[in-house]
Amino acid sequence: MVFNMMDGYGYGMMGPGWLIIGFIFWILILVGLVLLIKYLWQGTGIRGGHESALEVLKKRYAMGEISKEEFEEKKKELM
Repeated sequence: MVFNMMDGYGYGMMGPGWLIIGFIFWILILVGLVLLIKYLWQGTGIRGGHESALEVLKKRYAMGEISKEEFEEKKKELM
């Protein structure tokens, strides 16, 4: 007895559909991994946690490294 691929035993007609679904599945997995890595990279400060210049200026003023006049002058320059 010879089985033809079209009679259901070989699942011949399901091949292209499952191939497309599998391809879409792996694309979604890769996109998810890229987004996860991007989120973790930005969220945890792997890049060094860059602060804005104004935040640094505020911290320097709060710690007493610069006077109020210096703070106001530099703040105007930044704005």
